[in-house]
Amino acid sequence: MGLSLLLALPAHAGLAARDERVRSLAFEFFPGADRLGAFEGEPLAASVSAGERLLGYVFLTDDVTALPAYSGKPISTLVGFDLAGRITGVRIVHHEEPILVIGVTEDHLGAYIDQYRGLDVRDRVKIGGQPRPDAVTIDGISGATITTMVLNASITRAVRKVAESRGVPIAGDGAAAEAASGSSAAAMDGDLTPLWVESWQGRRLDIWILGAGLVLLTAILVLQDWLTRYPRLLGYIRVGFLVYTLGFIGWYALAQLSVINVFTFTNALMHEFRWETFLIEPLIFILWGFVGVTVLLWGRGVYCGWLCPYGALQELVNKLAVRLKVPQFEIPALVHERLLAIKYIILLGLFGLSLQSIADVVRFAEVEPFKTAITLRFDRAWPFVAYALGMVVVSVFDSKFFCKYLCPLGAALTFPSRFRIFDWLHRRKECGRPCQTCAKECPSQAIRPTGEINALECHYCLDCQVTFWNPYRCPPLVERRKRFERRGQKVRLTL
Repeated sequence: MGLSLLLALPAHAGLAARDERVRSLAFEFFPGADRLGAFEGEPLAASVSAGERLLGYVFLTDDVTALPAYSGKPISTLVGFDLAGRITGVRIVHHEEPILVIGVTEDHLGAYIDQYRGLDVRDRVKIGGQPRPDAVTIDGISGATITTMVLNASITRAVRKVAESRGVPIAGDGAAAEAASGSSAAAMDGDLTPLWVESWQGRRLDIWILGAGLVLLTAILVLQDWLTRYPRLLGYIRVGFLVYTLGFIGWYALAQLSVINVFTFTNALMHEFRWETFLIEPLIFILWGFVGVTVLLWGRGVYCGWLCPYGALQELVNKLAVRLKVPQFEIPALVHERLLAIKYIILLGLFGLSLQSIADVVRFAEVEPFKTAITLRFDRAWPFVAYALGMVVVSVFDSKFFCKYLCPLGAALTFPSRFRIFDWLHRRKECGRPCQTCAKECPSQAIRPTGEINALECHYCLDCQVTFWNPYRCPPLVERRKRFERRGQKVRLTL
């Protein structure tokens, strides 16, 4: 039975409605079976028989261990196991996971869950990484780390509970059963560790690397007045950090933030908030914590200009284009101001949809090409790839076009940015009256013709600050430098 048919089944539907769909799956798990019992007992499970001969049991994971997934709700999965303690089949029945709605095909998902077939109910299962003698290692799904972790924990923990309640023995030749048989109690104790704790322990190296990057970025921001006086050094640092953001945070760690994160958090606040829902992905959690602090201190530009992998991809491509002398196109200021409204309209529409269901909004949140370009590394159907690449191509001629006009995440970050505490970017009284140097050089067109920096649209690239301290580019400083040179003195750089 196809996954698309199963998605219509509610997680806790009545037995009559559930049996209609579950029956065919149960018989698929147990060839030759002709009878499915009622879901009963503690925990709930149904017996599967051939005539009078009991073959095994089936159950729904959310009836046993309702672990919240990325959407904040459990993934309802039907699992079957035989009397020898072998898993005979696994199928997802209902979910609201964004990555499974769009991004992961049914073939990918089927290949993942099929790896559980034949495992012993006591096998410890780990996803990816180096093989361990005390565990069975299976392949995960690229870009669906949280979902696969929750599926794995739900399946393995629930099947043990049901098997023990039905008196099913441990199979003697399981891949990890020989290691688990002598320390079954210890293994079970280990499985009581919260899922988010296991996730943080498993990604310790990644956490350290991310932490080091964020410490470096904090130092750059704090020392910006000094660094911007050395444009060549700052240029190398910035390009290096953008490469780090794209390579490590994006394509390696898959820690691209999304407007879906915002809606998931908002939905959790309005319904049942649980910290473990967000702690399960440590890098995403740390990044959002850092963004929350920097938005109040510097504004949205710290994330959009330094930590967004897709933004980094666009900017690196544009920097290469500029070096190759590709002509740049700047949208007129009046048109630019009108176009800025598009991303807010998109955000408003997505927010309205999110009030109904996170799964519904995900389809329309594909306006963000993040999943295609970063999470799935362009391994996707051609329309998605064409859109993601198209936005990159546009950025060759107009730096970060998508970020300026279409990004709903950037729009969402402008709201807390209105409460930023400090204004770290310097301006002179001549800025905009009449000097337009910084305004013309600003890649995000965040400097108005009157000279003010629009902090809600600034990506904090610091280009204007480099010009601010440059006695050969900033017209007021150029005039001051010439006066000092006529006196035989060295120009003093002051505010």
